[in-house]
Amino acid sequence: MIRTRFAPSPTGLLHVGNLRTALFNAMLARRGAGWFLLRFDDTDDARSEERFVEAIRADLRWVGLDWDAEARQSARLSDYETAAERLRAAGRLYPCWDTPEELELARRARRAAGRPPVYDRRALSLTAADRARLEAEGRRPHWRFRLDPEPMAWVDGVLGPQRIDPASVSDPVLIREDGRFLYTLCSVVDDADFAITDVVRGADHVTNTAVQLQIFAALDAAPPRFAHHSLLTGPGGAALSKREGSLALADLRAEGIEPLALVALLARIGSSRDVAPVASLAEAAEDFDLGAFGAAPVAFDLDQLRRLSAQVVRATPFGAAADRLAALGIAGPKAAAFWDAARPNLDRLTDAADWWRIAEDGASAIAPEDAAFVATALGLLPPKPWDAATWKAWTDAVKAATGRKGAALHRPLRRALTGRDSGPDMAAFMPLLERPDARNG
Repeated sequence: MIRTRFAPSPTGLLHVGNLRTALFNAMLARRGAGWFLLRFDDTDDARSEERFVEAIRADLRWVGLDWDAEARQSARLSDYETAAERLRAAGRLYPCWDTPEELELARRARRAAGRPPVYDRRALSLTAADRARLEAEGRRPHWRFRLDPEPMAWVDGVLGPQRIDPASVSDPVLIREDGRFLYTLCSVVDDADFAITDVVRGADHVTNTAVQLQIFAALDAAPPRFAHHSLLTGPGGAALSKREGSLALADLRAEGIEPLALVALLARIGSSRDVAPVASLAEAAEDFDLGAFGAAPVAFDLDQLRRLSAQVVRATPFGAAADRLAALGIAGPKAAAFWDAARPNLDRLTDAADWWRIAEDGASAIAPEDAAFVATALGLLPPKPWDAATWKAWTDAVKAATGRKGAALHRPLRRALTGRDSGPDMAAFMPLLERPDARNG
């Protein structure tokens, strides 16, 4: 069974790049009748907030994504300590007392000498007396994982064969001076304990994957298969950032973007396949092909999303929209007919509320230069009830009486009944109007 996970840090709102990672893992699991875990990487207690946990859940549910289990790293600290002790006992986890200033000076010196600016393992040469002195000064160590010299290699699900020389990478810090476990260790322990088989994440994690493969091996744990998708960029090519709130899902939801439009776009953008609307997340999962994606960064086009969202609204049948329409006050015997009349011209489902008010309460806008024409036209308006043939019958009669045609004929009449220059097909919309007979006020 394929077992995947999405592991956000609850330190901010999800943006579209985060959601793309979540969708890739969820669709990979669902396509193979697998298992999907939502894991909150919340060991950073200074920045993690419960409000972001709730917001992440709400964002994922908004797009129709569900999960089979949920975990929080803050509840698994003893598991990370057990793993750390194993690594210490194996000589793979060692204490370092270097200050940030000392580390920066060492990096500069290595750059000046034409060498990679990686940690030089100076802590390994400290004597017991050196360590005692540093401890006496009040310094607390951070802990680094000692990388083996063998090249770190794997076949990536998107990037293909990967090979990284450990000499180009610093021994990663796994535990901070304050005792906090860092992502690099926690993620490995979690993936091993939850038997995760596949991890899809952004290309910015490639180096993390290289060092984590060695941690898996040091813990005698089978690593998952890794795939690194391309990164999304925002306006101007800037990388999306949760801290900056770039294209936050909460903002897209507030704008009225359809969640299935976002799913459809993220399921295909950056791949060799054309973006196309989907009727459900399950449909997107059935069609998902990780091998179709490339490695180059992909620009996220908000206008493309808006156009796709409008397509989704216009293709949504009444049955699928009924609950959301009812929440807007659109209900009753004529709600289905109203939706079928209104949706071909809507960009957002919430825009239907304006047209419902027009249908219920009426609206009128008559330009001064059209006043006489409209008065004549209203005198020719058929009495209620109106049906699908009323609009044509009325406009034909007005055309014959006034000689007007085209936009000069139709636009003033539309405005007289709806107050708008454009909108739903009047043949379908006119029978829905509840206003009093315009001839009698």
